[in-house]
Amino acid sequence: MTTSSSLYRDCARLFMVGFPGTHIDSELAALMDDGIYGAILFKRNVGSAADTAALCHALKTRAGRPFILSVDQEGGRVARLRGAPFTALPPMRELGQRGDAAQVERVGRLLAYELRALGFDWDFAPVLDVDTNPANPVIGDRSFSREAEEVARLGVALARGLEAGGVASCGKHFPGHGDTTTDSHLTLPRLPHDLERLRSVELVPFRAFAQAGLASLMTAHVLFDALDPGVPATMSQRVLQGVLREELGFDGVLVSDDLEMKAIAGHYSVEEATVQGTLAGVDLFLVCHNADVQRRAIEALVKAVESGRVSRERIAQAHRRLDALSARFAHPAEDRLALLGSPEHHALAEGLVSTFTGRDPTEVMLASR
Repeated sequence: MTTSSSLYRDCARLFMVGFPGTHIDSELAALMDDGIYGAILFKRNVGSAADTAALCHALKTRAGRPFILSVDQEGGRVARLRGAPFTALPPMRELGQRGDAAQVERVGRLLAYELRALGFDWDFAPVLDVDTNPANPVIGDRSFSREAEEVARLGVALARGLEAGGVASCGKHFPGHGDTTTDSHLTLPRLPHDLERLRSVELVPFRAFAQAGLASLMTAHVLFDALDPGVPATMSQRVLQGVLREELGFDGVLVSDDLEMKAIAGHYSVEEATVQGTLAGVDLFLVCHNADVQRRAIEALVKAVESGRVSRERIAQAHRRLDALSARFAHPAEDRLALLGSPEHHALAEGLVSTFTGRDPTEVMLASR
């Protein structure tokens, strides 16, 4: 059951949800009416370019207010939008091996151009994890490099390209997922490194990202023994407030990874994860699958504010950061699909397509018409 109370809307605004299918169902519509910040689209939501653009347009029109749409479009194996008219980009490892920051920034601009043409405002990229563990099952070639400074340099370049193209970037996964041996989608990874190691490797790209003043970072559902033993970073005030906000100086939006991943859901209720995460400093929670879980998370935050466990100022602080992101990157419902395959699109992709795919860019762009 929904409510129109001011507090409910204030708390609902700290959530971005996933949903099934390619249409707005009743549960998503109710959450939109109650004030959620936006929605994330996955493969299950994506059809043709025209279908996806129509869905994005419908979501923004239905909301009748700034409504942020996000997607994971990294390149390589993590790309929700595939096939013509989208440019086939390689894993970030390949870009890292080339080491050309200007080229990486151009890739960011190209990603932004293609995403904006469909109606997206926010790309959950780049990966800022350092690829230090060959046995890592979830990061690997999504990372730019095994060298922290290279990840920092190229990650900032990609993010700058995205944001220059009008799409918010999101560096992930703070404070570093690159040296884990397990996948947080399935279990709760642990890193035993001391603070000296963390500051010289894992934290280096996030420090650069913070100093560059970029839009947002995503938390990792990972235990860091040296920072807060037994508490996942997403729920740790020592990690998020102490290290990210105070030590590294980041003041952008901090978004959680999906609270339905087993690293969290297998150990904590969504209610406790939401409340602890809010207290730790998360500004926006991803809850990507189940409408019942999404409702429970919002209601838990409402109760925590009503009881005094979470202050209204903490909610207002999150709103201020979300307002700032919306002011820069929220785009109205508009028909921009014809931009794909345009001369400007061709110019952005030229030189990248042939370098990375071996196909002539004209052939790729003509295929999109």
